[in-house]
Amino acid sequence: MTAYHDKSKHQRKTEPAWRPTFHLTAPHGWLNDPCGPGYDPTTELYHLSFQWNPKENDWGNVSWGHSVSRDLVEWETSPVPCLTPSTQYDRCGVFTGCMRPTDAHGKPGALTYLYTSVRHLPIHYSMPYTIGCETLSMAISRDGGKTWKRPDCNPILPGPPENVNVTGWRDPYISSWPTMHTGSDSDLYGFISGGIAAETPTVFVYSVNPKDLREWKYIGPLINVGLNFRPSRWSGDFGVNWEVATLATLSDDKGTSRDFVVVGTEGCKETGHQPKRAPRGQLWMSVSPRSERKSTSDALRTYGFAGIFDHGCFYAANAFFDPVTGKQLVYGWIMEEDLPDALRHPQGWSGLISLPRVMSLTTLQNVKRARRSELESITSIETEDAGTGTCTIRTLGVQPDQRIEKLRANASRRQISGLKLNPEGFTLPLTTSKWELDAEFAVGNQCTSVGVEIDHDSNCTTLTWTPSTETFQINRPNPIPDFNINNFPEKAPHTLFTTSDPETGTESEEPLRVHAYFDISVLEVFVNERTVISTRIYPLSEHCAGLRFFGDANTTLSRADLWDGLGAMHQSRVS
Repeated sequence: MTAYHDKSKHQRKTEPAWRPTFHLTAPHGWLNDPCGPGYDPTTELYHLSFQWNPKENDWGNVSWGHSVSRDLVEWETSPVPCLTPSTQYDRCGVFTGCMRPTDAHGKPGALTYLYTSVRHLPIHYSMPYTIGCETLSMAISRDGGKTWKRPDCNPILPGPPENVNVTGWRDPYISSWPTMHTGSDSDLYGFISGGIAAETPTVFVYSVNPKDLREWKYIGPLINVGLNFRPSRWSGDFGVNWEVATLATLSDDKGTSRDFVVVGTEGCKETGHQPKRAPRGQLWMSVSPRSERKSTSDALRTYGFAGIFDHGCFYAANAFFDPVTGKQLVYGWIMEEDLPDALRHPQGWSGLISLPRVMSLTTLQNVKRARRSELESITSIETEDAGTGTCTIRTLGVQPDQRIEKLRANASRRQISGLKLNPEGFTLPLTTSKWELDAEFAVGNQCTSVGVEIDHDSNCTTLTWTPSTETFQINRPNPIPDFNINNFPEKAPHTLFTTSDPETGTESEEPLRVHAYFDISVLEVFVNERTVISTRIYPLSEHCAGLRFFGDANTTLSRADLWDGLGAMHQSRVS
């Protein structure tokens, strides 16, 4: 935890500062994108790799770290990389990729990584693309991920499709795609992220032979939305180049399905509220089949509706289908860019992996209206007229995987319910900086603000929903002003929906649900399981003192569950 000899001079001791305890981090050095997440049915282990620079605490020497877990809570992390830049075709980096729980010929008992092999740097969407700088390669493990071998056939793809001027071509992802019909015998598809220069960001789609993962056949670009496509504030800016795109077909309990692509967006235009961060975002889009295609240059899908997957410092979301739960799981990189180098370099590590998230198709029926906005103006939802003066709405649902409830095992639990709030609020005490909160508020019609304040002992972080602007905001402290820690507020558009009972006509607004995890310096907040903000907070105190719940105008804290002292039984490093 952070410590100081002299707070007036802000001189730090040498021990690690602000390092989370139940989030996955590298043993040391720089960490970024999660890579190759997946489940091995042979060993019943989950695998999660990550881009790692084990040599220093800055980006570079892009290798893969490797961790395994039986429950997504307790991880064993190798002290050395499982893949390093060690061949002619990946001498400049082992960039992001995915995992297939078979060998290259589709046979069980092995694991295959597919990754971007980089032989030339720099690579950036704003620069002319160098053909051959990015290729597609594989590595295979036959001992449960302990060792990996590159086959002689590498690279299996030499670069982007011919006659396409790209802005980038990287981060392979493979998956079945039930709604895609190409006439091929294979239901396995490959997706490589990038963009078409001066035209659109996109995903390059391939059919993949499941019995020979070396065989990729180009089908066409996934979508063409143009440059810096921004439907509204509810959907974000889709930039000029995409990274780490994943695609999933999600179904609700009525059997309705939608295809969602989750993308890291580069080249976003500045929105103003986070000027100190790179112009990028983590967005999602629902895509629909296209009626007619004349050539492989035509897009495979059209735009449906879209939203922001995470409104904070979360990026490079990587996903996999979990056969154990039948769910689509997502991990992301939570960045360290808010911390200036003068503080980041001495701590010896940077970046962490988010908690596991589950994606779903969320369907709300009998919806009458939103708190303020017209439903048609909310571009992160699909609306379908129900014919009764109400409609059915659909959107992407995102929530923490239920298995991380294991973190509560040794925590102290506090509960409260049915408390009418006022601006002064009510406080639940805390004794640690590792906690989980699950709270619901019944928000009054005239309420001006409602939320939770985190007391860090010497300063506070405030989570506030403002009904008049339909905005959820996190205000963060800056405990060391002269070190220029970025503490700009995190903002997300968020509304509450009112439904009408089809039999009685009684109207009721859904509660505001705030589900938050705090781990030393990282905060992940899930609002109504459809709006998510991840952020970093760098307090001076070693513990949080309490949570203050506030609201006005007949707003009630319907319930709050607080677990103080979360933690995995152990996070180990293995040889």
